[in-house]
Amino acid sequence: MRVAIGSDHGGFNLKAEIICYLKERQIEYKDFGTYSLDSVDYPDFARAVAGAVVSGDYDRGILCCGTGIGVSIAANKVAGIRAALCHDTFSARMASEHNNANIITLGERVIGPGLAREIVGAWLDSEFAGGRHARRIEKIAEIERNNKQC
Repeated sequence: MRVAIGSDHGGFNLKAEIICYLKERQIEYKDFGTYSLDSVDYPDFARAVAGAVVSGDYDRGILCCGTGIGVSIAANKVAGIRAALCHDTFSARMASEHNNANIITLGERVIGPGLAREIVGAWLDSEFAGGRHARRIEKIAEIERNNKQC
């Protein structure tokens, strides 16, 4: 598994903790930035991670900001991305099993590093269940296709 990871300044420290966790699990990753606590715009990093996932270069993505909301909104603007904001392990498992989320987003100002590790683990260790959920994911893709401007 290859994971793309990114954050703005508000999620910088949480991203560093998650990178440590990925290293401990020997999961290949690429850090798409930011690389400091200097103020930056979260859509830039959400777009970079989402692009890396939708291109197929990376299997999944993780994004962090202060709340996880901004990066979730931005990433979900990329066709083919299903980014889920997760602040508990149940939501992380369901994001994978039912929604086939290819990106999760987390908020540094909302959760601590220990819970973030558990959330990422629950998401990474879960698999898409398919079945009736596949039909629903296809309907989401249909919405994307039909919303393209002429």
